[in-house]
Amino acid sequence: MDHNDKHTVLLAQLVSMFHFAALQQMGKLKNPMTDKIERDLQQAQATIELIEMLHSKMKGNLNVEEEKMFSSILQEVKLNYVDEVGKPQPAGDPPTSPEATST
Repeated sequence: MDHNDKHTVLLAQLVSMFHFAALQQMGKLKNPMTDKIERDLQQAQATIELIEMLHSKMKGNLNVEEEKMFSSILQEVKLNYVDEVGKPQPAGDPPTSPEATST
């Protein structure tokens, strides 16, 4: 595996960590530590913003596959975020704001 291939794999792993964290924070996936569905839309918004920042900072340095990965993941998490914001807020959840969908 050459240097660029290794970096592509590591980037995919990093972005996947944020992707699954965002889905978990939206209550779409169980928290593996607690084995419970937990919902923190403010944290999900912050995680989406981290993915957007990485994508923005890497513009011009991504190959076609990396660009597709970022676009696909951002589209998925933003659509899921909008879906969750539109649902009634369970008791005990922090307040939410739809700012993560502004880009």
